[in-house]
Amino acid sequence: MKILPIVLTIACVGLSACGADAPPPPKQAAAQPAQPLPDSNVFSTDVKALQKAKDVQKTVDEQKKAQEKAIQDSGG
Repeated sequence: MKILPIVLTIACVGLSACGADAPPPPKQAAAQPAQPLPDSNVFSTDVKALQKAKDVQKTVDEQKKAQEKAIQDSGG
């Protein structure tokens, strides 16, 4: 029974060490717009591929809308 107070003391001291002293400061950088990437960097090929994929998706969506409109106009 003498070990219980020792274990409780160690647990309380250990858990109190985990607490934060002050809350972190608010993030102000999130409100600012992101800077554009330079033309030549490590991610430039990935950024170009992503933009190309977005453009292709826009084209596919426009074709789908045109096809659905043509089907509706034909009475289907």
